[in-house]
Amino acid sequence: MKPGNEAELAELVAGAAGPLRIMGGGTRDVGRPVDGTALSTAGLTGATLYEPGALTLVVRAGTPLAEVETVLAGEGQRLAFEPMDHRALLGTTGAPTIGGAVAANVSGPRRVQAGACRDFLLGVRFVDGQGRVIKNGGRVMKNVTGYDVVKLMAGSWGTLGVLTELSFKVLAIPETEMTLVARGLSDADGVALLSTALGSPFDVTGAAHLGQGVVEGGARTQVRIEGLAASVAYRRDRLTALLPGVEAVEGADSAALWREVRDVDPFAGQPGSVWKVSVRPSDGPVLCARLGTLVTGAIYDWGGGLVWLRGPEAGDGGASRIRAEVATLGGHATLVRGPEALRRQVPVFPPETAGVATLTAGLQAKYDPRGVLNPGLMG
Repeated sequence: MKPGNEAELAELVAGAAGPLRIMGGGTRDVGRPVDGTALSTAGLTGATLYEPGALTLVVRAGTPLAEVETVLAGEGQRLAFEPMDHRALLGTTGAPTIGGAVAANVSGPRRVQAGACRDFLLGVRFVDGQGRVIKNGGRVMKNVTGYDVVKLMAGSWGTLGVLTELSFKVLAIPETEMTLVARGLSDADGVALLSTALGSPFDVTGAAHLGQGVVEGGARTQVRIEGLAASVAYRRDRLTALLPGVEAVEGADSAALWREVRDVDPFAGQPGSVWKVSVRPSDGPVLCARLGTLVTGAIYDWGGGLVWLRGPEAGDGGASRIRAEVATLGGHATLVRGPEALRRQVPVFPPETAGVATLTAGLQAKYDPRGVLNPGLMG
């Protein structure tokens, strides 16, 4: 089913006699497979309001991300949260949508400086599991009390409501981009370099380390700076003094390095499960050392706070071992890529604590009491 407007979508949800598999462009096949009727938002497209001077964009949820980025680029602006394109990693086709990016709270390397997708979301419209149209938030930044439904919808994976319209704060595209690259560092030394860069006053907007064997030429550690040309040149000189052995990469070559990290390109087309792990930056190398040969590659983003791991595909995909080790470090792990049988076998998302599970159940009872929206996808 592919409704052409919000009213049609609400009618379809209200009349649903069984589970619905909510999707945008169908490019992010993450989570436990949902056995239900496909309901796509791809028919809800187009910007309804764009005010470049106010840094505000209102757009329908099914609008392709590429279209959104083209509109913004025409005014010298962009989505600051740098959303990942999952297609190569997951082997999917189609066009990623802006609603899908919000539903998954997709946030790329710039999150370490600018914030996550949810931090730029000003307002939402969505259809809940009873077919009711709900609006929350607005078109300008403001402080509110009570439940922040806007941020709640980011990362809910379509389990609380079907997004129909989204309001964003956008930012200007910087004049210059540059990446400082070091090669051949161990994971521990690479993350230490990232921590030094992020602890400096030089406004780093990306900090990543690709471990040994992940890319050609050995391990690569990279730090991004952006802004006015004179400012970038000044910060390049200061960071080069602070981080001995780095070399500068500019322009399109710099951007290509960050697309590779953003989209986890080195793991695309390679066998095995792919895990997204959140730990303290200094604990990432410790985790990988403990896991040993269970993992065959590690990409550290967000200064080391996000670790992409390539694990086995057989058995439980490394779930029991990875989650046990991550738990001792106070982190959590999500299975981003795995065959359908594996995603039915093991929990894809981190197990919830009793308190969080109670809150989740309460929210689902409020917004989807019939349990028709992506049931079971998150566990």
